[in-house]
Amino acid sequence: MEMIGMEGSHAVAEAVKLADADVVAAYPITPQTHIVERLAEMVADGELNAEYIPVESEHSAMSACLGSSATGARTFTATAGQGLELMHEVVYVASSMRLPIVMAVANRALSAPLSVWGDHSDVMAVRDTSWIQVFAENGQQAFDLTLCAFRIGEDPKVLFPVMVHLDGFHLSHVVEPLVLLEKSQVDKFLPPYKHPYSLDCDRPVTMGAFAMPAVYAEVKKAQHDAFLATKQVILKAWKEYGKLSGRHYSPVEHYHTDDAKVLLLTMGSFSETAMVAVDELRKKGEKVGLIRLRLWRPFPFEELRQAVANAEVLIVLDRCISFGGPPGPVCSEVRAALYAEQKRPKVVGFIGGLGGREIAVAEFKQMVSRGREAADKGAEAVPQITGIR
Repeated sequence: MEMIGMEGSHAVAEAVKLADADVVAAYPITPQTHIVERLAEMVADGELNAEYIPVESEHSAMSACLGSSATGARTFTATAGQGLELMHEVVYVASSMRLPIVMAVANRALSAPLSVWGDHSDVMAVRDTSWIQVFAENGQQAFDLTLCAFRIGEDPKVLFPVMVHLDGFHLSHVVEPLVLLEKSQVDKFLPPYKHPYSLDCDRPVTMGAFAMPAVYAEVKKAQHDAFLATKQVILKAWKEYGKLSGRHYSPVEHYHTDDAKVLLLTMGSFSETAMVAVDELRKKGEKVGLIRLRLWRPFPFEELRQAVANAEVLIVLDRCISFGGPPGPVCSEVRAALYAEQKRPKVVGFIGGLGGREIAVAEFKQMVSRGREAADKGAEAVPQITGIR
């Protein structure tokens, strides 16, 4: 297959085109804009036979997606930062109504102060919305995971919406080499979308009905159980995609972890920088490794526990502050996942990369050193913010 240069945003758009999306409803917001601009061009030029809805806000974008997905149309949108927060209330409706909308989120810091650069404040604000959520590290993964998102969300055993997270600017605007699939390959992997309970004038159904206290809790329990059950379909879809493309994905992915006593844990584009730091430390004889969370929701409890079983120190990078609370959202989740384990590493949380600030290789190496020191002193519970002047 031919390798081509393409920015991350356009890679997502190419995946949406190959998936034959029926409806794209979106509002432009930095750094997501290139995704929907490219899709608008594709629709205008006849490359994609879809309805493009230019709405007046992100709240309207998700509302339009509800209607299109409910009628059985393969539906896509994209947003970032403040836009994701503006559509926040409708995000809950999409998952509760079991509508498999696919949304790319070019992760962006939240105001104030105003920032258009990337961190994970926006994704952490929607972590409990019952959307399947996955993280890409580069443009190739953004392409692959977008295709997989349609396959996973639309599976009759799933019927949940899916977010594909790609770091704003670090992925959305960076040109990287990647390999696209042929249309025939995608058609084999992705069957037509058919919602079993779609809106139909000849067969009326009710969606999002009013619920009295007597039934609300039971509905939410059923939703929770169904959401947890999506993991098996996610694993199956990734396995099939691996056979098709040669690129394999797992809920937790490993890098030099076999003999590692100290592990870094990352999500998103900075993972590749952390890999370089691990390589340099291992050349010096240090038993350091890296694990990356690919699947954020549903959280991969068992895979995480297995990944850290032989480590002594686990250093977790958060790109979001949990104000007044525990170290950071990811570190908090990791500690909760390991709480009941008899043998578990000491978990040290770092917060960095806020508002688009870079984290260099040297800084990851420093995290390893400081993390070890904090674990030895028994100070691992105190969050540390890295890169502060």
